[in-house]
Amino acid sequence: MKINSSYGVEIRKAGGGLSITLKIYREAVRVLSLFYDTVWEELSAVEGKMRRFNFAEHLVHSTKKNRAVHDFDMRFPKMPSYLRRSAITHALGVVASYRTRLAQWEEGGRKGKAPVLGERTHAMPVFYRGDMYREGEGDTACLKLYNGKDWVWVKAVLLHTDAEYLRKHWTGVKASAPTLEKRHRKYFLRFTYEEKREFDDKPVKEQRICAVDLGLNSDAVCSIMEADGTVSARKFIDFADEKDRLWKTLNRIRKRDREHGPKSAGSLWRYAVRCSAELSTKTAAAIVFFAQENHADVIVFEHLDMKGKIRGKRRMRLHMWKKRGVQETSAHMAHRKGMRIARVCAWKTSALAYDGSGKVERDPDNHSLCTFTNGKRYNCDLSASYNIGARYFIRELTKPMPATAWSVLEAEVPAVRRRSSCVHADLVRLNAAMRGNGWTA
Repeated sequence: MKINSSYGVEIRKAGGGLSITLKIYREAVRVLSLFYDTVWEELSAVEGKMRRFNFAEHLVHSTKKNRAVHDFDMRFPKMPSYLRRSAITHALGVVASYRTRLAQWEEGGRKGKAPVLGERTHAMPVFYRGDMYREGEGDTACLKLYNGKDWVWVKAVLLHTDAEYLRKHWTGVKASAPTLEKRHRKYFLRFTYEEKREFDDKPVKEQRICAVDLGLNSDAVCSIMEADGTVSARKFIDFADEKDRLWKTLNRIRKRDREHGPKSAGSLWRYAVRCSAELSTKTAAAIVFFAQENHADVIVFEHLDMKGKIRGKRRMRLHMWKKRGVQETSAHMAHRKGMRIARVCAWKTSALAYDGSGKVERDPDNHSLCTFTNGKRYNCDLSASYNIGARYFIRELTKPMPATAWSVLEAEVPAVRRRSSCVHADLVRLNAAMRGNGWTA
């Protein structure tokens, strides 16, 4: 499996050439987009991505079409060839997307506003190695930038901690050409690395999983579980400081909205989103570290339906974003460590007791605790993590079974007929039935 990872290195000092180069590049993309839109019939007739690109590059320098493109070479003198080709590629993508949306709008009866060509994009240039980018000594890199008169090589000073991180963790890994990135009024070089990982194909009976419940009370509750239902380790992950900072920011947003209107808290809302992203990254790293520490083969999450707009309070929307971020970041980190990711049905994993006693009743004062119908007091999120792990093993154990064996087990353990309501106790009963019939989990 190929795994792509990226890391942005902050540029501390590079003179004023970065802003000028970015302005010229975006203007080149705008001019090319407008030009390619006028000759799209000719371009679309060319089959093959490379052949279309070569034809598009030829049109830029064609004397017949020079007047339509306002003489590209005269308007952007001495532009490096690789930077020009990057602009051509981006412009072709802009026009192709516009033409596709326009065709869909026309086929749909021209309902709503017609799509427009977004020629003024936030395109960022790629610094191809050798022609636009060279590695420097220490915490420096050489970039070819426009200084207002000519394209010259400029020594850019990188942030020491970022450069040290790349040297420590990514030395020897295949890296792509860096892309310029601008965030929060700062410039970064975004490096992308490609790795290959092989996963072990262990049989289900030998697998060890880390079942994760992303809860409202704790950031995550993890349980290490084996195929027979044995739970060998548990962990509660909770970053109280980060959550406290996030909740205070949300309270400030609510206060600002009441006093000055909903559009007055834009900067605070962006800060809250960044706090949520940081909390997601820390939670994901803690989950993967715990799973690797206990030699887990698979990390199991709930399948969360996040399509469409999430309605409700901003705090809930932020919580759903955090859950999605935790799962995506955990998947990337786990794949780099050689662990798989699986998801199970999230229906009533927290509402059903893991011991099979039925629905639970949450405490009104402490929502992290619940009471089972048999009177047992237990942590609700921990019970949910047991159910998540059990549903994974029930699915993997019963999926390859022949119909005759499945009908026997279904008669002995009726609860496994519907995996969306299975709990940990059902996994224990399933293992007992399999052993009784001569099958081992």
